[in-house]
Amino acid sequence: MPWVLAQGLGHTEILAMTNDMTASRYLPDPETAPELFEGVLTRRVIAYLIDLVFIGTLTVAFALVAFIAGFLTFGLAWLSLLIVVPGALILYYALTLGSPARATIGMRMMDLVLTPTRGQPLDGPMAFLHALVFYITFWISWPVSLLFVLFTPRRQMIHDLITGTLMLRRSPMVRHWQRQRSAQY
Repeated sequence: MPWVLAQGLGHTEILAMTNDMTASRYLPDPETAPELFEGVLTRRVIAYLIDLVFIGTLTVAFALVAFIAGFLTFGLAWLSLLIVVPGALILYYALTLGSPARATIGMRMMDLVLTPTRGQPLDGPMAFLHALVFYITFWISWPVSLLFVLFTPRRQMIHDLITGTLMLRRSPMVRHWQRQRSAQY
């Protein structure tokens, strides 16, 4: 990311490029920009495993607070343990995917970014929707969800197609948008 900032492109410029209403006509094609899609599936799986560690840490922290509060409230706070895991998931995805970086901690470590394909902004509610649809499709049939990516041209999973998002490699993406913008002028 330092080389991106050295070229004058910060988070806001990258966000503006991919949230632009006309960005859909600039969607990368695996034929013309294969570097954006190289190893995306493997990187997504590893990023998900990294994210599970962070989500697990959040869950344990919330559960510990609820457990201690349960003693202070004569067991009433223990009912909150039912919403600890969903609460940790919502908080984690809304804060990370909905941020200007548009990536969870695992996705950042694996050089991935989530890009909207329909011109809508990728904010907290959209990030939550993306995560919700991911967990629904993943829990129903994770093999189909993982195999689906092999048969879509842009390597999108089922939840990406439903929510209108595209997972790309971050560092080559900046060069791709710069080429597209310069070709426009």
